Amino acid sequence: MADAVQYRLERMTDELDDLERRGLFTRAELADVVRRRRDFEFRIRRHSPLRQDYLDYIAYELRLDSLRNLRKRAIIRAAASESDASDDDAGNKRKNKRGKKWKRSISDVAGVLRVLDIYRMATVRFKGDLDLWFRYLEFCRDKRHGRMKQVLAQAIRFHPKVPGLWIYAAAWEFDQNLNVAAARALMQSGLRSCPQSEDMWVEYLRMELTYLNKLKARKVALGEDVKTLQKSDNDAGHWKEENKELFMPLNEQDEEPKDSGSAADALEEKEDMFWRQGLLIIQTIYQGAVEALPSSLTLRKKFLEILNSVDLAHSEELKLEVLDDLKKDFSHCEDYWDWFARLQLTDLNSSNSLNGKDALSNKVYDEAVRRLPSSKMYSLYAKFWMDVLHPDREDSIALFQNSEFDASEYTSSILKVYESAQACGCLTEDLACQYVSLCLKLERLEEAKNLAEKLCNGPLSDAANLWSLRISMEINSFATADTHPFSKENLSYLFDLFSTVLSKLPITQTEGLWHMAMKFFSNEKIYFEKLVKCAMLSLGLAGGSDSGASVSSAIIGWYFQRDGMKQARKMYKRFLALPRPSLKLFQYCIELEANLASLGDHGALANARKLYNSAIDHYPQERELWRNYHNLELKVGTSETANAVYWRARKVLSDSTALTAPSS
Repeated sequence: MADAVQYRLERMTDELDDLERRGLFTRAELADVVRRRRDFEFRIRRHSPLRQDYLDYIAYELRLDSLRNLRKRAIIRAAASESDASDDDAGNKRKNKRGKKWKRSISDVAGVLRVLDIYRMATVRFKGDLDLWFRYLEFCRDKRHGRMKQVLAQAIRFHPKVPGLWIYAAAWEFDQNLNVAAARALMQSGLRSCPQSEDMWVEYLRMELTYLNKLKARKVALGEDVKTLQKSDNDAGHWKEENKELFMPLNEQDEEPKDSGSAADALEEKEDMFWRQGLLIIQTIYQGAVEALPSSLTLRKKFLEILNSVDLAHSEELKLEVLDDLKKDFSHCEDYWDWFARLQLTDLNSSNSLNGKDALSNKVYDEAVRRLPSSKMYSLYAKFWMDVLHPDREDSIALFQNSEFDASEYTSSILKVYESAQACGCLTEDLACQYVSLCLKLERLEEAKNLAEKLCNGPLSDAANLWSLRISMEINSFATADTHPFSKENLSYLFDLFSTVLSKLPITQTEGLWHMAMKFFSNEKIYFEKLVKCAMLSLGLAGGSDSGASVSSAIIGWYFQRDGMKQARKMYKRFLALPRPSLKLFQYCIELEANLASLGDHGALANARKLYNSAIDHYPQERELWRNYHNLELKVGTSETANAVYWRARKVLSDSTALTAPSS
C-alpha cells in the first residue's frame, strides 16, 4: 500500500512544480498539500475504506482547486494593471497584454483529473451507491468533461433498473450533447428495462414534445408560415430517417411525376406530413404506456396534462382518445370520476360561465353516484362542494379562490348530496359529522339536533365522533338557554347520553368522550362517581390499552387534587387490580409516589417500591422500568437497595449493560 501511495505522489511532481513556478503556492504550502494528500491516499487505500473518506478527499481537492483559481485570477489582474501603468502607447499595451496572457498548463487540469480519478475509485468500491454515482455525473456535467458518456454507461450497466439514471442520461444527450437520436435510444432502452416506471413514460413523452416545439421554433425563425407551419421536403425526410425504426413507413409507391393539376394537393399533403408523424410518435408512446401500465390512472392523467400544455396540430383527436380510454378502463374507480368532474372546471373556462361549469361537474358527479353508489364516491362528491363553499382552504379548487360568488347558492346542492347518501345507506361517520356541522353553520340548530339524534339511534350508533358532536350541541344549547348552572334535569339527561355511548362502545374509541364527560362532571361528585363505576367496567374489558391508561390516570388525578393522595391510592389500587393493567398506568402511579418520596415521605417510597415490583412482575423485560427503579433507589434509597435492584435486573434481563444510560 505504501508503494502505491508513493507512486501516486511522485506522479504529482510536475503539477507541484508548475504551481510553484507560476507563483500560485509557496513551497511550504505545497509541502502541506503533499502531506494532506498522503493522508487521504492512505485512508482510501486501507483494508476497508469508508465512503466518507472518498468524499472528504474530493472536498479537499475542490477547495484546493478553487483557491488555485482565485490566485490565478489575482495574478492575471495584477499583471494587467502593471502593464497599464508602465505602457502609454496603445499598441504596446495590446502587445504587452498579449504577452502576459496566461498559458494553459498541467496545473490547470490536474485538479479536475484528480477528482475524476477519486470518483472513479469510489464508484468501483461502492458500486451500489446511487448518490455517489449522481455526484460523479454532476461533476462531469459541470466541468463539461468528455468522460461523461463513459460514466453514464457504467452507471447504467450497474443500475439498469433505476429509471432516474436513464432519464438523466437522456436529458444530458438531449440538452447538453444536442443528440436527439441518442436521447431517444436511451429512453427506449430504459423503457425496455423499466417498463413499469411512470416517470420513464412521462419523460419520454415530454422529450418528444419538447423536440417538436424546438422544430416549430426553428421554422418560425426561418420565416415560414407560422399558422400552418409548412415543412420542406428535406425536413420531412430528415424526420422520417430518424424514426424509421419506430414507425411504419409512409406509402411511397406513387413516386412518378404528377401533372400540374395535382401538384397543389401534393404540396398540401407534404406540408402536413411532418406533424402527422409527430402525432404518430405521441400515439405510439401513449399506447405503449397503456399496454405496460394498464391500471395506472395517474399516468394517463399526466399524459393528458402534458397534451393540454402544448399546442400541437391534430392533437385533439388524441386527447379525446385518452379521455375515452379513461372512461372505459376506470369507470369503476371513484378517483376517476372525481378527477373528471373537477376537470370540467378547468377545461371549459373560456366557453362556460361559473354556473355552467358547476352544472357540468354536478352532472358528472350525478352519473358517478348512479354507477358507483359507494361511501367513497359520496365523500368525494361532498368534498367537491365543500371546496366550492370554502375557497380559502389550502386544498380548495383553484378556480374559485379568486372568484366572487354567492356561497348560499351551493348549500342546497351539498345538502342534496348528504340526503342522497343517507337514503342510499352510504352515509359514513365523517359524512354524517360534515352533514350535522353544515346544518349548524346554516344556523339550523333543531334540524342538526334531530339529525344527530336520528343517526346516533339508527345506523351510526357506533360512531363516537358523531356522539361527541351531538353531546356538544346539547351542552351548548343548555348553556345558552339557562342563565343559571345546569338544572338537575339537564344534568340527568346529559349523563344518560354519556352513559349510553360510553357503555356501548369500547374505551379505545371513546377516549375523547370519556375526557369530555369527566371535565363536564368534575364539579358534580355524584355523577363523577357514577362515571367511575362505568369506567371500571369499560377498563376491565379494555385491558392494558393506552386509552384505558389515559382515562384511569385522569380519574386518579381528579381524586388526588380533590381528596388528596390517600384517596388517590385507593383508586389506583382498584384500577391496578383489573386484568392486564397498562404500563403507562403503572408509570403514572409511580410518578405520583416518587414525587412524594423525593420530598422525604417514607411511606410514598415504600408504595413506589411496591408499584415497581408489581410492574416488573407484569413487564419483566422493560429496560426503562428497571432503569427508573434503579435511579429511584440511587436518589432516595440506600446503596443496598440500589445494588439489589441492579443485580436483580442483570439476572432477569441477562445483560450486564441493562442499567446503563441509553446513548443519545
